[in-house]
Amino acid sequence: MSFNNSKTEVKRLFIGAGCNRIVNNVSWGASDLVSFGAQNAVVIFCPKSAQILTTLPGHKAVVNCTHWLPSNKFAFKAKQLERHYLLSGDADGVIILWELSLADNKWRPALQLPKSHKKGVTCITGFMVSQTDAIFATSSSDGTVCIWDVVFPTSFGCECKLSCLETLVVGSRPMVTLSLAQLPGNTGLIALAMGGLDNKIYLYCAEGTGKFVRACELKGHTDWIRSLDFSLPIFSGEADSVLLVSSSQDKGIRIWKLTFRGSLANTEGTYKRGEIGLASYIEGPVFVAGSFSYQISLESLLIGHEDWVYSVQWQPPSLAAEEEIGFYQPQSILSASMDKTMMIWQPERKTGIWMNVVTVGELSHCALGFYGGHWGPDARSILAHGYGGSFHMWKNIGVSSDNWQPQKVPSGHFAAVTDIAWARCGEYLLSVSHDQTTRIFAPWHNRDPQSDGDSWNEIARPQVHGHDINCAAIIQGKGNHRFVSGAEEKVARVFEAPLSFLKTLHYATSEQSSFPEDVQADVQVLGANMSALGLSQKPIYVNATHEIQENLGNDGLDTLESVPDAVPVALTEPPIEDQLAWHTLWPESHKLYGHGNELFSLCCDHEGKLVASSCKAQSATVAEIWLWQVGSWKAVGRLQSHSLTVTQMEFSHDDNLLLAVSRDRQFSIFKINRAGNDEIDYKLVARQEAHKRIIWACSWNPFGHEFATGSRDKTVKIWGVEKTSSVKPLLTLPQFDSSVTALSWVGLDRQRNDGLLAVGMESGLLQIWSLHVERSDDSIPTPGVATAQIIRLDPFMCHVSAVNRLAWKNPENNEYSTNLQLASCGADHCVRLYEVIVH
Repeated sequence: MSFNNSKTEVKRLFIGAGCNRIVNNVSWGASDLVSFGAQNAVVIFCPKSAQILTTLPGHKAVVNCTHWLPSNKFAFKAKQLERHYLLSGDADGVIILWELSLADNKWRPALQLPKSHKKGVTCITGFMVSQTDAIFATSSSDGTVCIWDVVFPTSFGCECKLSCLETLVVGSRPMVTLSLAQLPGNTGLIALAMGGLDNKIYLYCAEGTGKFVRACELKGHTDWIRSLDFSLPIFSGEADSVLLVSSSQDKGIRIWKLTFRGSLANTEGTYKRGEIGLASYIEGPVFVAGSFSYQISLESLLIGHEDWVYSVQWQPPSLAAEEEIGFYQPQSILSASMDKTMMIWQPERKTGIWMNVVTVGELSHCALGFYGGHWGPDARSILAHGYGGSFHMWKNIGVSSDNWQPQKVPSGHFAAVTDIAWARCGEYLLSVSHDQTTRIFAPWHNRDPQSDGDSWNEIARPQVHGHDINCAAIIQGKGNHRFVSGAEEKVARVFEAPLSFLKTLHYATSEQSSFPEDVQADVQVLGANMSALGLSQKPIYVNATHEIQENLGNDGLDTLESVPDAVPVALTEPPIEDQLAWHTLWPESHKLYGHGNELFSLCCDHEGKLVASSCKAQSATVAEIWLWQVGSWKAVGRLQSHSLTVTQMEFSHDDNLLLAVSRDRQFSIFKINRAGNDEIDYKLVARQEAHKRIIWACSWNPFGHEFATGSRDKTVKIWGVEKTSSVKPLLTLPQFDSSVTALSWVGLDRQRNDGLLAVGMESGLLQIWSLHVERSDDSIPTPGVATAQIIRLDPFMCHVSAVNRLAWKNPENNEYSTNLQLASCGADHCVRLYEVIVH
């Protein structure tokens, strides 16, 4: 997706996001696209390219569940469809229907359902009655289940027609899983199975669009019901039965068979309502729906998982089967459990006993179990989403026998992303989050000439922590890659890149295949290990690799008491979740002690000599900014000016001035003099109350001593520092619609002093302003900055919650640049990257 303006074009390059840790959050559609919720956004990704395509803005609360119409089960009905639809429900009970036009890949919100749930939506399920008609059901934690009918338009631009068929009140124990199907026997009857926070499965039936009547209860599970799925009709000469699979927190899976017995109006009397005798119950209980009767029997009980089974799903029919027998249900079930495994179950050919034929899963410590498992529409791929917001996908690449191999999937943070920083030469982007991880995203150079070019991927996870991480700064200057991070603790931590990362980065971003030998000799650390109980990451040295291999045996036991050693290696393809979580850590080299509260912001100067840090504060003494010398990591300064938390700091591009903004609505400017023998001399030269509310963000003009500040009062102001060190207001941009939470200024043309200012807001929206600073001589700006034009990015390209940080990649040419990259991160768990082309 791109946005065009007469002079500037903005394209979306990359989105990284993790999945909300909620059951029923993911859906794989007949369109071969996967939908999931990332905070308040609905995210769409393509499993083939392993890239997130777009996010859909509209929800004001966390997205709990998504469901495609048609879903993967009905891919065989969707060949001719020009438009696919997606339902999403959130924690406020709001449900939105989205329309995807396959011709131009455009999304639009088709309609918002009338609010019928008072609390969060827990499950959405549905099926296509015809190409233009669908029935779907929604359940909520308010104890209601609603059944809806939607008629899709036959031509573009027309509206969908929606009607609520019925609202069922199920009582104080809400339903968490639903499944809809047409009952066998060509009766036109619809069955709705529901299960939830008791041990029973409830079956409701309705004729066409009539009232849903409770038909029966299925008992057998001994704990909460977690997942239900009706099969398509079974091929057995004639389609007279369907199967219902159920899973529970009792670790078991049950398969129930519903068989059509006949019409009650049958004059021969066998099935008259009053005459259903004991004999007919031998095969299983009989229930009556409308004027027909059905028999239910327990087909099988599947035992194999060692923890709660969160999802079960019937395999979609393969498109190849159509010519032979028509579309009927393949005898194959996928289950996903909190025991970190997914299993495929199939009946044995000779005995008909259901067996576990495939088991895939994480044998490491990184996954804490799966919340759901899904088949691809072609049944050649399976996808799980886990406790860590992560996706795990396997593809069957075997020809004559099954061979399920892990595949690359999108990844990202599963909590608010608080800070981002570019590597000093722009090779990668580092992000930190309240999900307690630090991640590195980089473009992976594709060596295949047939490919679409480079694609961005997460290539390392340098820090996996025990505290929410608030801020990070990459050390500029020469030497190895290093960064400092600050979390909800009083100590800042310094990390240094190990050899395995340097080799991976070289392979990912370089055309050459040989790794520079001088770097190999300098860096003696291969990787890092997580300590079992501490927060520090311990180095693994190059000459100690043979010891690690010996320890890996561990008698085959992988327990929490014995954390396995990491095996850091240079990667030759983008890593999957298992490698990222365990084997790409960076060793911690230093801890910086000094602050009295949790760290809040960090920045590094452009020479790579100083790091400034601040912490949460409610008094002037705690609100000090500490200066640390890079290398020795000694505290070389404590700068006092503010009385509340310093929210952001930035060094001017000549490193002479340090700008700080604070919750106390003031900005401060410190002059930094670097005397000889590593001594630092600093002085407060300006402090001013700049806004009426908290100042969240600041940014320097790369070509001079002008800077911008952004505040909760919805304004952005431009200031100039004169030779006398006094600060003069130059311009206030027109008021924004929302609090300004992030700013970043990049230079375009040094001769003309042109630049772009990116503005991020609490609403998630982004704007880019072009600024031109007039100067009467080399240093003093005249009172006035010409702002030429503004680009408002399409909401579909923006965040859906507060933008926490914006960062322009340093242009390769410091004097003049037209091709730029802008990174942003936000409370919606997303890291986004844009290409900005200035014509």
